[in-house]
Amino acid sequence: MYFSFSKISDLSVITFWKIFVLQMYKLNSSFSLNQSLGRYINDVHLCFFNPLGPWGRCTGNCGPGGIQSRGVWCFHLEGWTSLLSNCEEADKPENERSCFRVCDWHGELFEWEVSEWQICVLAPFIHGEVKLRTSECVTAQHGLQHRTVHCIQKLNRTVVISEICEYFAPQPPTEQACLIPCPRDCVVSEFSPWSVCSQGCGKKLQHRTRSIISPPLYGGLMCPNLTESRACDSYIPCPLGEEEYMFSLKVGPWSKCKLPHLKEVSLSGRTIVDFSSDSKERVTFKHQGYKPHHHSKPWDIEIGYQTRQVRCSRSDGKNAMLSLCMQDNFPLTFQSCVMPKDCETSDWSSWSYCSKTCQSGDLSPGFRSRSRNVKHIAIGGGQECPELQEKEACNLGGELLQLCSRYSYSKWSAVLLCYVVLYSLFSSRPVDKKLCPGPAPATSRICNVPCSTDCMVSSWSAWGLCVHENCQDPQGKKGFRLRQRHILMESTGPDGNCPHLVESLPCDDPMCYQWLVSEGVCIPDHGKCGLGHHILKAVCQNDRGEEVSGNLCLAPPPPERMACEIPCRMDCVVSQWASWSACSQSCSNKNTGGKQTRTRTILALPGDGGKPCPPPQALQEYRLCNDHSCTHFYWETSPWGSCSEDALVTALNATSNWSGEATCGVGIQTRKVFCMKSHMGQAMIKRCPDSTRPETVRPCLLPCKRDCIVTPFSEWTPCPTSCQQENGTLIKQSRYRIVIQEAANGGQECPDTLFEERECEDITYCPVYRWKAHKWNSCILVPESVRQGMMGTSEACGKGLQTRDITCLSDDNQSAEMIDCLKWAGDMPPLVQECHVACRDDCMFTPWSKFTPCSTDCDTVRTRRRQLTGKSRKKEKCQNAEIYPLVETEACPCEAFTSQPHGNWSECILPESKKEAQRGLRLRGDAKTCGKGVRLQAIVCSDKNGRLVDPSYCSSSGYIEEECFIPCPFDCKLSDWSNWGSCSSSCGIGVRIRSKWLKEKPYNGGRPCPKLDLKNQVHEAVPCYSECNQYSWVVEHWSPCRINSELRAFRCGEGIQTRKVRCVNTMDDSESGSVDSALCNQAEIPAEAQACSLLCPNECVMSEWGQWSKCPQSCDPHSMQRRSRYLLRPPLSSRTCAEDSQVQPCILNENCFQYHYNITEWSMCQLSENATCGQGVKTRLLSCVRSDGKSVSMNYCEQQNLERPVKMSLRCLVECAVNCQLSEWTSWSECSQTCGHGGRRSRTRFIIIPAQGEGRPCPVQLTQQKTCPVKPCYSWVMGTWSSCILEGGDCGDGVQVRNLSCVVHNASASPTAKQVENTLCGEWLPQESVLQLPCSVPCPGDCHLTEWSEWSTCELTCIDGRSFESMGRQSRSRTFVIQSFENQDNCPEQVLETRPCTGGKCYHYTWKASLWRDNERTVWCQRSDGINVTGGCSAQSRPASIRQCNPACRKPFSYCTQGGVCGCEKGYTEIMRSDGFLDYCVKIPGSEDKKADVKNIAAKNRPVNSKIHDIFKGWSLQPLDPDGRVKLWVYGVSAGGFLLLIFLIFTSYLVCKKPKQHQSTPPQQKPLTLAYDGDLDM
Repeated sequence: MYFSFSKISDLSVITFWKIFVLQMYKLNSSFSLNQSLGRYINDVHLCFFNPLGPWGRCTGNCGPGGIQSRGVWCFHLEGWTSLLSNCEEADKPENERSCFRVCDWHGELFEWEVSEWQICVLAPFIHGEVKLRTSECVTAQHGLQHRTVHCIQKLNRTVVISEICEYFAPQPPTEQACLIPCPRDCVVSEFSPWSVCSQGCGKKLQHRTRSIISPPLYGGLMCPNLTESRACDSYIPCPLGEEEYMFSLKVGPWSKCKLPHLKEVSLSGRTIVDFSSDSKERVTFKHQGYKPHHHSKPWDIEIGYQTRQVRCSRSDGKNAMLSLCMQDNFPLTFQSCVMPKDCETSDWSSWSYCSKTCQSGDLSPGFRSRSRNVKHIAIGGGQECPELQEKEACNLGGELLQLCSRYSYSKWSAVLLCYVVLYSLFSSRPVDKKLCPGPAPATSRICNVPCSTDCMVSSWSAWGLCVHENCQDPQGKKGFRLRQRHILMESTGPDGNCPHLVESLPCDDPMCYQWLVSEGVCIPDHGKCGLGHHILKAVCQNDRGEEVSGNLCLAPPPPERMACEIPCRMDCVVSQWASWSACSQSCSNKNTGGKQTRTRTILALPGDGGKPCPPPQALQEYRLCNDHSCTHFYWETSPWGSCSEDALVTALNATSNWSGEATCGVGIQTRKVFCMKSHMGQAMIKRCPDSTRPETVRPCLLPCKRDCIVTPFSEWTPCPTSCQQENGTLIKQSRYRIVIQEAANGGQECPDTLFEERECEDITYCPVYRWKAHKWNSCILVPESVRQGMMGTSEACGKGLQTRDITCLSDDNQSAEMIDCLKWAGDMPPLVQECHVACRDDCMFTPWSKFTPCSTDCDTVRTRRRQLTGKSRKKEKCQNAEIYPLVETEACPCEAFTSQPHGNWSECILPESKKEAQRGLRLRGDAKTCGKGVRLQAIVCSDKNGRLVDPSYCSSSGYIEEECFIPCPFDCKLSDWSNWGSCSSSCGIGVRIRSKWLKEKPYNGGRPCPKLDLKNQVHEAVPCYSECNQYSWVVEHWSPCRINSELRAFRCGEGIQTRKVRCVNTMDDSESGSVDSALCNQAEIPAEAQACSLLCPNECVMSEWGQWSKCPQSCDPHSMQRRSRYLLRPPLSSRTCAEDSQVQPCILNENCFQYHYNITEWSMCQLSENATCGQGVKTRLLSCVRSDGKSVSMNYCEQQNLERPVKMSLRCLVECAVNCQLSEWTSWSECSQTCGHGGRRSRTRFIIIPAQGEGRPCPVQLTQQKTCPVKPCYSWVMGTWSSCILEGGDCGDGVQVRNLSCVVHNASASPTAKQVENTLCGEWLPQESVLQLPCSVPCPGDCHLTEWSEWSTCELTCIDGRSFESMGRQSRSRTFVIQSFENQDNCPEQVLETRPCTGGKCYHYTWKASLWRDNERTVWCQRSDGINVTGGCSAQSRPASIRQCNPACRKPFSYCTQGGVCGCEKGYTEIMRSDGFLDYCVKIPGSEDKKADVKNIAAKNRPVNSKIHDIFKGWSLQPLDPDGRVKLWVYGVSAGGFLLLIFLIFTSYLVCKKPKQHQSTPPQQKPLTLAYDGDLDM
């Protein structure tokens, strides 16, 4: 900045720099005027400091310890800088200051605090003025809203500098634009009707009033006067001798209570008035019983007096002589009063600790409180005590607090536990369930124990050969024969067992390897027949039938040849020996042994000279079989023992990990093994083969030791914080802990102590205080000087006040503070009461006597009496019994009560069972759910006067009881399971079935039946398996062939042979006797007879066919199978013998079969023997099926090495029929109403476990209710306010009183209350229960306010029908009433009250107008709900109420029409000018004629001729609008009629036209003439 001073004087320079410095001060508030201007005037160098540099950044430590600096320069007045030494050091501004350095972590400590937006105010104009723009406003005006923004510290909510919060977030705006609706004027209602003029002579006034509906808003016009007054029309002059004015005794208000002056109090306690001093000094006036104390009592009372004026008021409002208003009952003008004293409290105590001491998930703050005590109570209408307790929020954020404990329910264990996780200890302990959030989880659930099933095994195989126990090391001459069975289905569950699978028999001469010999065809030694030999082929086989080296067979090999014989041509031919039959016994005993037979038959008879046939005995052979003992042996094992440690396995644990699992080590399990003799118990071990002996030791996983786990002890139950009565019971506190895990596997056992109890220490007992009321002091009257000065009498009598001392005493009768009694002894007894000192003229009575005793009869009364005393007995006024009764009578109390039933009967309630002392809800195991109970009905008990009393007066329980019965539920009853049926298949897989049948159906909510079939049965099917060779057909040998014709010489030829067939059980160890033939496969039954042939001597004899060769497994149809036979005897002649070989193709399912495993579907879930539900096993069975669908022995599939399925059983679950489990009933709730009708009590039970499967369903009723006995409701009831009581005056100030009475009622919708004794309502009275209110009665001529109007309807401020605010407003008003025009200057102002309201509506205001009448109409404003109002409508849009034509209608016979134009009167027609205005009126000739003779010019902007209007006026269809214009439908009808006429003319032309004969000019048609009445312009 550059300044030139060449033409400026020194004084101008100085002035200039003053201005410069002032401008700098405005720019920078930190610029100091004193520093800048302090010394520059006399400064020789004219230099000064200029701190133009801004404050730098705050540096240093975080918080208030920061430092801020700025640059300071020394300036010359000419504008250039100078050395700092040229400026005065004392004037140098500071260049450093402390500051608050903001760091990042301060963001958690400070925040912006924003207040609510203030009311929207009008925005100022450019020049700054703010005024209403009513004429310019359309919908709303622009306004501004402000709010305060402070940066505060979160912890204590104190305000700090804004720079701290601006470091983290910009300052929120403090100002925003808003809309203010257009100014709304005050809206008032219509005026009421005029009041009735009062009777009498003289001037009378009448008035009418209106109320305010909506107050002026947003700068609208103020409300108009709400009152209008006028003089009555009829003025009646007062006759001579009668006053025109009325006189009334006007009572003024009581003055404030004041104390007498010092000299008004005499030493004896009487009062005098000091007229010699104007001193305002007052001396405390106390009652005579007051004694000084070492400290001021909190209830010191000072008795003063108050006065009021009584004057005579004239009806015109002026005062008159008091004598004109004198009457007998003159109002009191003085009375005693209590000097008011305000309540005085102590200082606030310190703030308590914050209730929020830890950081939780929610953002709710904590609270802290402080309190103060009452030092002096309010007396004599003084200001009541303020709030004695104060609360404020604290720890709003809670970020700096430690984490709160977390509460949650425990996992599944023996008990349900609500526990708390302590962050500091990382442990848990049980707490009250109320602390855990959310509903408590279920305390029980259904669990399943897996059922055990035994193995399913196959039938026994045939006994094997006698072999050594160990063929690799054969020893001794003893061996064993074995038979086996295999597992069809594995066992399941922990207790599932499999029977032994191997049985053995001791035998002699065991052989592990034997020669198997096969013989060839008999080869003759010489020639073609005769003796010959078989060539034998021997193969060494082991006990499993496998071919092995011949060296293993110990016996010498059989010979290579064996002798045989070939029949010659004439020899007898015998067949080969048949196979040995089945052994007749499966084993041998001492008495019986097994035997087998085999036979051969004669094939051909011998010829002459031939070798004869052998005898019949030679055709059959016998041999012994199954010579082994019937007693067999097998190994049996005990169950595996528990897993235990073993030294060897423990060493193994150090080097290996069992199964790769984290276990507690590997141990061993042992079991015992016994050799058992069938059906005879235990045998010697050597009788069982050691090779099949089961294992006695196996490794196992060692179960970990499980110690008992208990929770830490819960917190001690709290001792009471409030004080206790000293004679109460001993208070204890307890704590407990809960077992979460029981000890197992040798773990540490649970502690014995789970519950501890102890006595509470430091219990405070409630102090005992009581009020002590002393005797009432003497009655204190108004000072004598006041009485004498106002009433002219010195007699000390009349109404006064008397006081008494109230002291607070402790339990030991020692004096205590008042606050102690206020806290512990209830309300303080009254300190002051009214008293009366009898005057000489008063009636004096003796005290009332006691009431006479009552008899037992309820209709009797009791009385009490009093008597007049002294001179009162002679006074006539005291003899008036109505005013001064001497006898009082009242009804005797009656103890007769009547009861009536109330409400409905309750549900049937069963007697409650004894509850077990345990936590949580108890399952209803044996709880009674049906049987005998009671149902209850509440009663209403009343006394003889019909007043409600406690129900206990009529019934001890308050109920009528009646027995009831809840039928017990009966479950579906089925029979026991039948026995299992036989397997449906004799070979392979089948089904066996058992069933139950319905015995009784369920009812009363019993367990439902399972799904039944049409026969009311339920079935259970399981798969079964039968060995295909268990039952087989056994055939005996064929009988000899019986020739059909015995006449033949050689008895040869065709015949029949028979045999016996029977069904036997091949698996039965007993005798192989026959069984039922149905058990064997009927499709495979062998033939019992067959055709046979006995060949004659000359015929060729062939052997039986050999077996067909095997087909390949693929059953290829191109493959062939063969069989052969050989020649036994050649024929005699040259006949050729039959073929000796046959070939056939391998055809599938005819002579070639394939085999596969067949696996069934999964069976039903099978349970253990006695189980009905729970975990079971579903199985599937495996069978071998031939390709044609026939089940065959498993050997066929096993021989082909087919892959067998592995999973043959699965765990499954049969849903248990779980009955619904309910909790016990809760205790009955408290009555929903403390008294009266409609109260109900309820109790609830909860579903612990819902019904499952076919279990008994849950009952619908989970809640029971019963009506409460009707207890009487006692309430304080305020009576209606009395009229204003003036105590002898005619008008002025008085009091309104109302009574407070105690009533009894039943709390119903229309209660019938009856008054009862006040003691039944208690001592509590509402604070707002004012029993006395000041009031005033206007004197004639006084201008006074009316009563408040009713509150107007709630109205919202709206713009275009939309609400501008959420809260509406409603108003009420009081206006003044003028009774005399002379006194209207003293009228009070009208009063308006407005309050917010909810549920408001949007209203709009519109102008309404009546019809025109003589060019005038009424215009008014109406609200949208139909109420006529003043204000609300826009003044600019007000319709006109008076109509005038322009120019004025001055033509003869003209008048101004409703359209605002001039028209003619009736009987005249208008002649209009070209500009559309009326020229003149012409009389219509022949007014009875309906047609006009003069053309009417109907311009669009003027009405139709009034004559035409009159003609059409009587039509039912009016062709004219109200303004005289022709309606549109008239034009439409005219146009339609014209078109119809043209159509008729054209039609008649076509009809009348002659046919055209030749082309010629048609005759000219005569034009059609339309008649018209004179108007030629159509």
